[in-house]
Amino acid sequence: MKVVWHLFGLVWLFALAGCDEQVPPPPPAALDRTAQGFFCGMIVADHKGPKAQIHLEDRPTPIWFTSVRDAVAYLRMPEGGPRITGVYVHDMARAKSWENPGDDAWVPAEDAIYVIGSNRRGGMGALETVPFSDRTKAQAFVKEHGGQIVALGDIPESYILGTGAEENALSPRNEPQRPQPNSEKRKSQ
Repeated sequence: MKVVWHLFGLVWLFALAGCDEQVPPPPPAALDRTAQGFFCGMIVADHKGPKAQIHLEDRPTPIWFTSVRDAVAYLRMPEGGPRITGVYVHDMARAKSWENPGDDAWVPAEDAIYVIGSNRRGGMGALETVPFSDRTKAQAFVKEHGGQIVALGDIPESYILGTGAEENALSPRNEPQRPQPNSEKRKSQ
């Protein structure tokens, strides 16, 4: 499964790079009260925790996400829409606070490492994918709030997509769990 996500990451980077030309990504946009969450339609600035913005080729403004977890879910959706030209997440190593990370703390999503499985909840009160540009600060966060550090492509699908296993996506040793025999059978009953 890790190989699949590593390949996904490479494909995504090639998609960002484009086939014929190297166009630099747009800079991160300022988050204001007009930004609405792509999936929920709510005002992004009203939510605590890290946020994300995805820039698309055919849009002058980014699409916004009340949580980084939602943005990662968007990135994992089947292709077919406009080309992604940039993805930024709040860098919690430089954020002002959990309540208001600020506009000076954006980092390209592919440059961040992520803490999953912590006790901190994102914008909609769900599990969050917490980005950091600094491994030492990510380790301090894990020490205080639990979880594990992973690369973007190593975040378990069940954690991101909420398939019912997200609360148990990590074993007691903070490693991805393998599905239990007959677990799919029980879900369908």
